[in-house]
Amino acid sequence: MSVPFLRDTATVFSREVTPMFREPLGLLFTMGQPLLFLFLFGPLLGQTQSFAGQGSHWQWFVPGILIMMCLSGPMMAGYMLLVELIGGSMERMLVTPLDRTAMLVGRTLKEFVALLAQAVLIIALAVPLGFRLHPAGVLAGLVMLVVFGVGLGALSFVLAIASRPGGDLFYGVTQLVMFPLMLLSGVLLPMDSGPGWLQTAAALNPISYIVEAERSLFSGRFADTSVLYGTVAACAIAVIGLVTGTRAMRRGI
Repeated sequence: MSVPFLRDTATVFSREVTPMFREPLGLLFTMGQPLLFLFLFGPLLGQTQSFAGQGSHWQWFVPGILIMMCLSGPMMAGYMLLVELIGGSMERMLVTPLDRTAMLVGRTLKEFVALLAQAVLIIALAVPLGFRLHPAGVLAGLVMLVVFGVGLGALSFVLAIASRPGGDLFYGVTQLVMFPLMLLSGVLLPMDSGPGWLQTAAALNPISYIVEAERSLFSGRFADTSVLYGTVAACAIAVIGLVTGTRAMRRGI
């Protein structure tokens, strides 16, 4: 990486992350739904037979909450880019000598910081509820979560660019596609108890493999095969997102 590229990336990152530090309560507002599920839905899972004899249900549920937060956070990152594209403020950045790839990387790094801060807070709040902390597994799980989140953030930028000028495509995909993907990943309830067609649909969902990998890591089971599958899925989404996002930034704007 060249020095100008790193400088441009730092410039874009500073521009994007400064409002977040000035208004840290914004991070909490975006966590409204995950916090509600954590405190209101999570305790109910302890009474279900699906978790009988499997240890604390929090080891199963907390990773699902983090994936849910990842889907509702970085995937919506393209909304701000779409607003700038529609409003014209992005055009002012494009006339500067900033590298367009650096624009993508800087914005993606901002999502990295926000996601990591929110994930740490969720884990800290879950510990008093009964979540058992496996430090090495949690650290590995956070790394995978960030890789997955970076890929989703980059894909959301691609979607925002493709949705110009009205933004209908962005709203349609985020509302009609992401929610079914979240449900089919098994973040809320085990998919094993569902009908065969539902299990087949879940098996075709790459996010479900990341969810299972996170659950294994957060329970300290590094040798579980789900970790391998989840790592491959998270890295694939990250690579696809960054490659397509870079091309969209260079050609689509």
